[in-house]
Amino acid sequence: MTHISTPAPRLSDTAESQLRRVSTATLTTQLLRRGLRNTYMGGVMPLRPDLRMVGSAFTLRYAPAREDVAGTSYDNDTDVQRLAVEAIGEGQVLVIDARGETRSAALGNILATRIARRGAVGVVTDGAFRDSEGFRAIGLPSYASAGHETTSSVLHHPVDMNVPIGCGGVLVRPGDILVGDNEGVVVIPAEMAESVAHDAYEQELLEEWILEQVDQGASIKGLYPPSEETMERYRARDAGRS
Repeated sequence: MTHISTPAPRLSDTAESQLRRVSTATLTTQLLRRGLRNTYMGGVMPLRPDLRMVGSAFTLRYAPAREDVAGTSYDNDTDVQRLAVEAIGEGQVLVIDARGETRSAALGNILATRIARRGAVGVVTDGAFRDSEGFRAIGLPSYASAGHETTSSVLHHPVDMNVPIGCGGVLVRPGDILVGDNEGVVVIPAEMAESVAHDAYEQELLEEWILEQVDQGASIKGLYPPSEETMERYRARDAGRS
């Protein structure tokens, strides 16, 4: 087992608040402007669309199970999945690389309850969850590709924690910032998170105003995307309110 611990920059309270308000769609736009095209997890959906998630990645990687190296019993002192559950900390999101395999669960609700009590703020996998109703009752933001009631060891063998992984077709490094809303999950490199949060928040304020103009009958020409003249009108409107 490889275990890499990488300290990540802590989000400011302002950036965290902004990330809780903006959509994952807006965040993907800001990341695209910075040259990052593949940041939104494919096929990973929320069990509780009413909950928002913002936290730093704590990763867990599964390999395909094979009977000579893994059984259906779990040793809490050696099993990497169990070690990860007891190592995750406050403000972190458990991100599980299940290789997109949904024919057995990647995690169940008892372990999810444990990480919630340890202060984790979410759990994400491109695999399946067991006991989906139990997950919904925890109140922990949870994202998966499916539900499946077969225990994880049938198809998954945990091999690494806190190493770079893939989840939903996206690279996730320990410490990356994950934001989840009612649509899905986006991954933000930790070193970009502050600027992305600020610019995404400003983008949404502008787009709310643009939507008002369009809803009132304005043409999108020169408005969306906004011309310099439009931006002057927008800034003048803001100045008038200050």
